[in-house]
Amino acid sequence: MCNVIRKVIALGLATIMALTTFTGCGSKGGTQSDQTTEAGTSTAEEKKTISIMAPDYNGSPLSAEGSDEVIKRMEEYTNTHVEFTWVASDSYDDKMGVTLMDESNMPMILVGTGTTMNSTMVQAAKAGTFWELAEYLKDSEKYPNLSQANENVLKALTVDGKIMGIYSSRPIGRNGLGYRKDWADKLGLSEPKTIEDVYNMAKAFTEQDPDGNGKDDTYGFAWSKSVESFDIAQAWFGAGNQWAERDGKLVPVFRTEEYMEALNWFKKMYDEGLVYSDFAVRDASTRADALKNGECGMLLDVLDESRRVWDYFITNNISSVTGDEVASMNLVGAIAKEESSEPVTLATAGMNGYFVITKAAKTEADVKACLSYLDKMNDNEMMALADYGIEGISYELNEEGEVVMGDLEQTLLPNNCLNQVLCYIPNSASTDPVLERSETQELEEKVKAENVEKAIFNPATAYLLNSETYSVNGGNLDQMINDARIQYICGYIDEAGLQDAWKSWEEIGGAKVIEEVNALYQADK
Repeated sequence: MCNVIRKVIALGLATIMALTTFTGCGSKGGTQSDQTTEAGTSTAEEKKTISIMAPDYNGSPLSAEGSDEVIKRMEEYTNTHVEFTWVASDSYDDKMGVTLMDESNMPMILVGTGTTMNSTMVQAAKAGTFWELAEYLKDSEKYPNLSQANENVLKALTVDGKIMGIYSSRPIGRNGLGYRKDWADKLGLSEPKTIEDVYNMAKAFTEQDPDGNGKDDTYGFAWSKSVESFDIAQAWFGAGNQWAERDGKLVPVFRTEEYMEALNWFKKMYDEGLVYSDFAVRDASTRADALKNGECGMLLDVLDESRRVWDYFITNNISSVTGDEVASMNLVGAIAKEESSEPVTLATAGMNGYFVITKAAKTEADVKACLSYLDKMNDNEMMALADYGIEGISYELNEEGEVVMGDLEQTLLPNNCLNQVLCYIPNSASTDPVLERSETQELEEKVKAENVEKAIFNPATAYLLNSETYSVNGGNLDQMINDARIQYICGYIDEAGLQDAWKSWEEIGGAKVIEEVNALYQADK
C-alpha cells in the first residue's frame, strides 16, 4: 500500500498497533458439499472462496445450535465458501484501521459502519485499496439485486467520482410525524396535511385540554436537543436536506430564505409555549416518554419511534381520552408547505453500513465472486435464512404462513450476525415468507413506502465526502450551525447574533467547504 494511506491511517493508532489478533469471534466455516446446490449450479470443486470481516454486535456469531446448518445452506445456495472474521462492534473501527494497514491479512470484503464513509475509508479509497464497482453494478443479468441500488444512496460511497462500495439499505422514507389520534379525535382535528395544520394541532394540544383533566399540563410537540425534528420540518418549508441547489450552486440550507421561515416557525411555537421551555437540554430518549406519559401529543422523528409509542399504549392498555378502547397514534409522512404545494419529507441516508471489496480480491474473477455472493444473499431464501434462521429453532409459521419469531436470546439464534452481510437490495426483508406484522406495523410500512417518492435527498452528499476541509472539521462546523439554531429559537441570540454565528462558521472553514463542494459539483456536470 502506498505511503500516503499508511500515514493517514497511522494517525492516532499508536496504541492500537499493539493488537496482533482480531478481537471477537473467529470464523466458523461451513462444510463443502459434493451435492448440486439449491440454485442448481455446480459442485464443491467449483465453489469459490471469499473472506469477509464484519462487526459482531451480539457475541457468539454463527455458533449456536443450528448454525452449522445455516452455514451449509448459505454456502450451497451461493456456491461460495465464506471465511468470516467477526470483530466486536465496540472495537470495530479501530480494527478497521489496523486491517487497512496490513495488506497480507486483508479480507476480500470489509463491512463498513455508519451512513457514509469516514475519512479513513475515503483515504483508503483514494489510495487504491478498494475496487471501483460502477461498471459491475450496471450488470443486471449477473447481479439482478445489486444492480437495483439507489443512485442517490450510492453517492455516500462515491470517492473522486467512483463508486467504491455497495450499501446495506435502510428505509429512505422513514421520517415522519406521529400524533395522538385519540387527542385529535376528541378535539375534532383531522390528519394534518400542511405546515399550518401541524401548527394548529400543536396549539390545540397545548391549549384545549386534550386529556380532559382540567389542567394546563399538555404540550404539542415533544422536542429535544437533537436535530432530527428540526431537520425534518425544514424540508417541509423547502429548505432542502442539509444542502440545497440555488442558482446553479450548492449552498448549506441555512443560507436559504426557507430556512429562516422554518426557524421563525420553530421560535413561534417556543414563544407560545407549545413545547417544553427546557427542550434544549432534554435528551432524544425523553421524547417518546413524553408521549407515553401523556404530556405531549406529537413526535417528529423516525416513524417507528411513534409506532412503538402506539404499541406501548396497546400493551399497557392505556385508556383513550375518547373512552373508546385504548389510546392511539396516527402516522403521517410527507407534509406540504401550503395547500397548493407538493408534500415532502426528509430522506434518510438510505443506508446503515456498507461493503467494500479490497485488492485482496486480486483478480476480476475474485471481485465477481464477492459481488455474486452479496447479490445472492439478497434473494428471498437467503434473506429469510439470515433474518429468521431455521424453522423450528428460531421461528415458526402461523396459519397464514407468516414468520413468528421465538423467544431465543440473540446469541442463541442459529443465524446470529449473518444479517451483517445483507445489502437488503432491492427489498428490505424477505417477501416469502414474510414476518408477521401487527396493524401498527402495517401502517408504518405503508407510510414509509409512500414517502419514498416524496423524500428530499442531500444533493451535496458525495461532494462533502470528498471535501478535504469537511473531512477534517465537518463535525465542528455542523455543531456550530445546530447550536446557533437552538439559541435563536430559545431567544438567547437574535437575528444579528445568528448572522454572526454564520460568519464565524465561514471563517473557520465553512466558506472553504462551500468552495470545495461547488468545485466538485461543477466538475461533475
